[in-house]
Amino acid sequence: MGSRLGQNGEVDVGPFLDGLRRIVGDSHVLIGDVTAGYVVDWTGRFRGATPAVVRPGSTAEVAAVVVACADAGMAIVPQGGNTGLVGGSVPLDREVVLSLRRLVAVDPVDPGINQVTAQAGVTIAAVQGEAARAGWAYGVDWAARDTATVGGSIATNAGGMRVLRHGDTRRQLLGVEAVLGDGSVIAHLGGLEKDNTGYDLAGLLCGSEGTLGIVTAARLRLVPRHDERVVALLAFDDAVAAMVATVSLRRRLASVDAIELFLHGGLELVRTQFGLARPFPTAHACYLLVEAADTDDPTDALAAAVEALDDVADVAVAVGSDRREELWRYREGHTEALNRIGPPHKLDVTLPVPGLAVFLTEVSDVVATAAPRAQTWLFGHAGDGNVHVNVTGIDPGDDRVGRAVDSAVLELVAARGGSISAEHGIGTAKRPWLHLNRSAAELHAMAAIKAALDPERILNPRCLLP
Repeated sequence: MGSRLGQNGEVDVGPFLDGLRRIVGDSHVLIGDVTAGYVVDWTGRFRGATPAVVRPGSTAEVAAVVVACADAGMAIVPQGGNTGLVGGSVPLDREVVLSLRRLVAVDPVDPGINQVTAQAGVTIAAVQGEAARAGWAYGVDWAARDTATVGGSIATNAGGMRVLRHGDTRRQLLGVEAVLGDGSVIAHLGGLEKDNTGYDLAGLLCGSEGTLGIVTAARLRLVPRHDERVVALLAFDDAVAAMVATVSLRRRLASVDAIELFLHGGLELVRTQFGLARPFPTAHACYLLVEAADTDDPTDALAAAVEALDDVADVAVAVGSDRREELWRYREGHTEALNRIGPPHKLDVTLPVPGLAVFLTEVSDVVATAAPRAQTWLFGHAGDGNVHVNVTGIDPGDDRVGRAVDSAVLELVAARGGSISAEHGIGTAKRPWLHLNRSAAELHAMAAIKAALDPERILNPRCLLP
């Protein structure tokens, strides 16, 4: 990949930036100090630099920017809400940041079918709102819903708290519009439930982390709206009992929407950071937050499923929306609470549910060995085996210790039959360990696809692939 050099061998970006301004307008090419919010990730752990942040307002402008970058030999990092945790949307090698935040159009929900088309910069909360106004719901949800975007969720195949019932983003994706690495545009937004006309390009782009194409719009499947909800917070004196309960709840409770996991240390952190009351008179080792949702009141069904469980130490139930939000706060407050004492070192992994309880103990031990002064915080989505491993007390500038923690945790995950990335992708942070989950043949196939769709290797070249 070539570049235009000025005097003293430095890159002369002046003509290149002038070309970008002609495409998107002067006010949408940002340089200098105003780019600060685009070059650091949400945790503050990954920080880079960029010659420019470009903010196209249409798919045609995205395509023209890609062509201009390819001609100039300039690499691109696509960026949505920048809520990722693995450095995948940060310009760590002075790439151009292509921000999709101006692509915010949402079509009205199709009245005949449960689908909606949204541009890449639309937030998850906005999709949820549009769906709700039409009497539907969007099946993907997580705490960053007000900032995270459709394009980013597709790039990482995000899941969140409702995967247990509705599946991850790929399950909601019926079509995409995207710009490939040569500037060509593919668009397949018809939304047919059955369409066996060749390769599933939407499925291929989903989870590719912006390395194969830049998604500019998507056709999304909606799910039935369940307004009757009940939440229970279950306390257990050990994680094994909590995992047994998780399996039982999945089997017995058809209306289960989420089963979230956190431990006593995390509960206390959230409680003290936000001034919350204790949910129970006494402390317990492990907690499950269970939400059931249906068109009819699911309280009795949840009560029966909980009654059938063994070893539940205590239960708190919430039916009203205010009280439900109070219980959810104990779980959703973890990320913000950790950032207040962080920045945390984050690892997002998946384990087989039967082995999750043992992993919760093992992972704390391996982190303590790699970083004796660190503290480990564990929470996540028990229903699908997704654990967020957060480590505080590591100096963000101490790459040696950070890599030691990464290696210890990810090797343990792989040894226990898990995935080193559950929701946030591989990014740049996990590239050295991708081989733990992918064979040499798989990596070769991925590289071949990359070469075909991004021949100049300008799309997020430091992300995902080794």
